[in-house]
Amino acid sequence: MTDSGPFDFLGVDAIRAERATDAYFDRTVEALEHAGKDPHVVAEVTADQFPDGEFEVLAGLKDLAHLFEGYEVDVEALPEGQLFDGGPVARIEGDYLEFCRLETALLGFLSHASAIATNALRARRAAPDSTVLSFGSRHVHPAIAPVVERGALIGGLDGISNVAAGEMIGREAGGTMPHALVLSFGRGNQEAAWRAFDEAVGPDVPRVALCDTFTDEVDETLRAVETIEDIDSVRLDTTGSRRGDFRHIIKEVRWELDARGHDDIGVFVSGGLGPDQLRELRDVADGFGVGGYVSNADPVDFALDIVEVDGQPTSKRGKLAGVKDVYRTPDGGHHVALADRPGPVDGESLMEPLVRDGEIVREFDIENAARLASQDADAVGFASE
Repeated sequence: MTDSGPFDFLGVDAIRAERATDAYFDRTVEALEHAGKDPHVVAEVTADQFPDGEFEVLAGLKDLAHLFEGYEVDVEALPEGQLFDGGPVARIEGDYLEFCRLETALLGFLSHASAIATNALRARRAAPDSTVLSFGSRHVHPAIAPVVERGALIGGLDGISNVAAGEMIGREAGGTMPHALVLSFGRGNQEAAWRAFDEAVGPDVPRVALCDTFTDEVDETLRAVETIEDIDSVRLDTTGSRRGDFRHIIKEVRWELDARGHDDIGVFVSGGLGPDQLRELRDVADGFGVGGYVSNADPVDFALDIVEVDGQPTSKRGKLAGVKDVYRTPDGGHHVALADRPGPVDGESLMEPLVRDGEIVREFDIENAARLASQDADAVGFASE
């Protein structure tokens, strides 16, 4: 039995005990053991069989590696941050009963993280010269906040907001003030709220005043500038139903700041933003907070399919039999070929060892993954205008 706690999420113990599985894998183990069968298999994780030009970013490999730690299997996978658009992203080889019950968890680890990193990269590419921060952990179950923030950083975002997630992944969370702070002081007392913030927080916290709570954005911006001596930026987070022409509002705020000699004060915007809005506003805003677009990304529809049994190519209908490799060519092409055949001319194999006989043989670095995602996006023309 899986222990029941006050919150509805599975812990490490349940995953380690192979209970984070679909019930039919329990039935599969029972049936194979009853029949005395335990074939040696190769299984591949794929979203699409053939390249289709719709690239996505691979993430979640750290969790995948630790899932297989201690199991007598070999796992190969693309590097974290690699873009892919067909063929396998990971390959597991071993006796099937050794890892049968892990399929549900391994697909979940890759599917959600890859989707988040992909949408983060789309946001990053939409405003390449702007500061873009991850504000989306409030839209997901708290248990997966680290997945959201790690994926956002792999996709190239500049910072995160969730404190515990930051502690887990080794990144300091950032943030300044919500509307709740200003509301707590009451209408007409915005200066008191901004002043309390300025006096209370440490010197390392940027002085960013939220300027759209009770009155016009220009009015609150000019009042905040007069209140906080060393103000860095103002943030506009006006509810979509009330903001009207957001671009015009930002331009007006910028104009009034510049007219008073405050051209060094930035204008940061947030609230329901995605790539389209970032492209529209990137020339008038200095930075963005992106939330649900990244955190609520639809999971990549990965599947795990057996492609070889006891050395013989096999597959179910609609899937491609045989162990495969994937290659990247200098022109940005993504190619799939049988692993025992020559790859494309000038093609570089993307598969790398991840786990060897239960031992993790790869290190995981967020900066390296983000760098690869950025470079690979250039190579394949990802989210290009």
